[in-house]
Amino acid sequence: MSSPGSDVTEIEDVLDEPAHETASGAAPVVERPPARSWRTRADFVAVALIAVVSLVASVLTWAFSDARATTSVTGPSSWDPLPEVTALPPSLAEVWRAKSGATQSPVVVLTPSKDTGEEKPSTVVTGDGGEVNGRDPLTGDVRWTYERDLPLCVVSTGWGRAMALYSKGTNCSELTSLDGVTGERRAQRNGDAEPGTALLNEGSHLIATGSKYLEVYRRDDLVKSLEYGSLRAIVNPGKQPRVGCAFGSVAVSSGKFALIERCPDDSSDRVSVLKPNPDKSDEPKVFTSVVTAGKNAQVVAVTDKLAAVALPNPSRIAVYDAESGALVTETPVDVPAADFVEPPNHVARSFSTKTNVFWFSGSKTIALALDTLTPQWTAEGTLGAGTTLAGRALIPVKDGLRVYEQTTGQLVGTIRVNREGHTGPVQLATAGPVVLEQRGETLVALR
Repeated sequence: MSSPGSDVTEIEDVLDEPAHETASGAAPVVERPPARSWRTRADFVAVALIAVVSLVASVLTWAFSDARATTSVTGPSSWDPLPEVTALPPSLAEVWRAKSGATQSPVVVLTPSKDTGEEKPSTVVTGDGGEVNGRDPLTGDVRWTYERDLPLCVVSTGWGRAMALYSKGTNCSELTSLDGVTGERRAQRNGDAEPGTALLNEGSHLIATGSKYLEVYRRDDLVKSLEYGSLRAIVNPGKQPRVGCAFGSVAVSSGKFALIERCPDDSSDRVSVLKPNPDKSDEPKVFTSVVTAGKNAQVVAVTDKLAAVALPNPSRIAVYDAESGALVTETPVDVPAADFVEPPNHVARSFSTKTNVFWFSGSKTIALALDTLTPQWTAEGTLGAGTTLAGRALIPVKDGLRVYEQTTGQLVGTIRVNREGHTGPVQLATAGPVVLEQRGETLVALR
């Protein structure tokens, strides 16, 4: 065995450096050579190149991202509640107006009251071009703004939020939900809705209408719960109940929606009632689907038990059982055949109260009893379905707003409104004491 001294000598020979013995006589420690410096010119050049590449990549990512082309200005988290309306006003005058080509009817966001939890109107939403604005119902002042460099297809509402659907190409594919009070962005989803779509909220789901395809989104997270019709990308073929059909009008109710289908193998229009949230989104759940006794049909209302369809030649309201498809009643109505055209955006112009459904045919407004969907009374020469204020029905006519008792149809009076030459359809809504009129691409507030 070599002595410790000989081992040290061998190490010294290899390193050609002296070894230093510790004071305790322990094994010697060899000094390491000095570390190589990484601060050479080549190193600095490499680091600079990496930084430049990273910066360019970040700039390009931002330049072509959706975030660059989005502006979001949020508002306060709460507003004073609107005053209650207990009596009809003696007159109405314009208090503000705004361009709103993306709203098909006045959009009023409802939010729960802090005291009772009851949903109350809080914000009026307008949309035009690529900009969505949340406004004070009383003044029209802008509380919040959300804007993209994409054209809006439609603006609607649901679950205390504004729903903004943008087009990014051929279809309406970019859906964004915005907090109705603050304007903060919430859930977003990509879809495949057709141009000219409407967004209908039935309480728990949002339905995008179309002529050959419709889709349904679930609340809060906007997960797609149903695809119906001609799917672009069919993953599981044979799941759709009918192919090659064109769609007419759509009506919604809690847990159900009804639509008119025009299929090549049917002699007349078909009414189908579907579940908005089947077990699988590409496997529709159809409650019932029956061929009606006519063409140019419109589905005007649907409830948990019934579906009402307007049919021409002769003009009548046919009511079907929403589960079995059986014809329940058929009632004649005095509606001209010229009114039986496809309603805009595949939605019959109607609104519901606790007692009635009001349907605008195109020249008349017919009140249907909510429990039976049978016609009760008719308002002649109207411009829209109407709305309610202080418990009375307000229905737009040429010279203003007619006031009716909801249940009997008794005429109470007429509130004069100067529409400055506008003679087209008028869609109504209310927000507290404010009456909102959608006149074409303009929203007008009256008080």
